[in-house]
Amino acid sequence: MKQQLRNLVDRKVLLERMQNDEENRMTISFYQYARIPNPAFFRDYLFSHWDEMDVKGRTYVAEEGINAQISVPTSQLDAFKAHLYSIAFLDGIRLNYTVDEGKSFFKLAIKVRDKIVADGLNDEAFDVRETGVHLDAQSFNELTTKEDTILIDMRNHYESEVGHFKGAITPDVDTFREEIELVENMLQGKEDENIVMYCTGGIRCEKASAWLKHKGFPNVHQLNGGIIEYTRQVREQGLENRFIGKNFVFDERLAERISDDVIAHCHQCGTTCDDHTNCSNVGCNLLFIQCPKCAETFEGTCGERCQEIIHLPEEEQRELRKGEKDSARIFNKGRLRAGGRDCADA
Repeated sequence: MKQQLRNLVDRKVLLERMQNDEENRMTISFYQYARIPNPAFFRDYLFSHWDEMDVKGRTYVAEEGINAQISVPTSQLDAFKAHLYSIAFLDGIRLNYTVDEGKSFFKLAIKVRDKIVADGLNDEAFDVRETGVHLDAQSFNELTTKEDTILIDMRNHYESEVGHFKGAITPDVDTFREEIELVENMLQGKEDENIVMYCTGGIRCEKASAWLKHKGFPNVHQLNGGIIEYTRQVREQGLENRFIGKNFVFDERLAERISDDVIAHCHQCGTTCDDHTNCSNVGCNLLFIQCPKCAETFEGTCGERCQEIIHLPEEEQRELRKGEKDSARIFNKGRLRAGGRDCADA
C-alpha cells in the first residue's frame, strides 16, 4: 500500500489532538542554502521519514535549499538527528532549539516553493553563499554598542513590535521582499560603515547579508542563529541580554518571552500588552495584539463586524467567505490599530 504523503485530517481534530498530547516534544528550526536538483522528490523523501517519527511542523523545500520549523518527540530526537545528518548537505547542521517550550505545531506540512525565503531578487550573478561575518552573542553585543554600527531588524513590523534589540532600526514592512529593497536604499552612502543585521533564526539575514555584499557593502555582519541562538548563548554564558520583549515565532505559540519588558500595546484599547491573537472569525483571521479585557469584550475578534459574524450559523459564515474580499485577509500581518476596524472596510 502506497504511503499517504500529506495530511488529510481536519484542522480542528488536529488542534484537539495537539492540546491533549502529553508526549514531550522539542521545537526545532534549521535552514540550509544548497543546490537541490529535484525539490519535489526530496520533499516526499522527507515526509515519508518524518511522518513515521511523528514530526510536526512547517518546512519549505526549493532548488536553493531547505527551511524548517518543526516539533519532534523527544523520544525520537536521536533518530531524527541521525536521519537528518545522513543527508550529505545537512550533515552536522546547527539546530536552533526553542527558548520557551510549548505546543507549537499540530500537523506535518512540507511544501515545495520557488525559494525558501521570498525575496523578489532576480540577479543571476548573486551568490547567497557569499554572506557577511557571522557573530556570536558576545561579538554581537560588543559590535552593536559602538557608535559607528548600524543595527537593522530584518523581520516584519508585527515581529519587531513586540520585541527587538536595543538601538535597532525596525522598518515598518509586511514582508522580507519589501524590507530587503528598503534597507538597500536606506544604506546608500553608508557603504563603509559597520552593518549588523538580525532575524529570528538567521535565514533572512543569511540572504540579506549576501545581497548587501553583492551590492558593494563590505562591512556586513549577521547574528549567527538569530534571536533564538543569541538567547541560548546569553543564558548559558551569563552575558548581557540586549533583546527587549518577546521573540515572535511562526507557530501556535506566536511568541517566546525573552525579557520581562512589555513594549507593545493592545490594538483595540491601547493598554500595555504584547499578546498576539488571530481574529476568531476564520474569514478574517487577522493577526493583531489584543489584551485579555478586549479579548473578552470582542470574543477574540478584531471588531464588532467580526464579532457579529462568529454568531451566525456556520452555513452563513461559509457563504460570507465565498468570493468576499474579507476572505483575502487571512494572516493580515497585524495592521489593526487602536480603536479597531470594520472588516467590511477595504
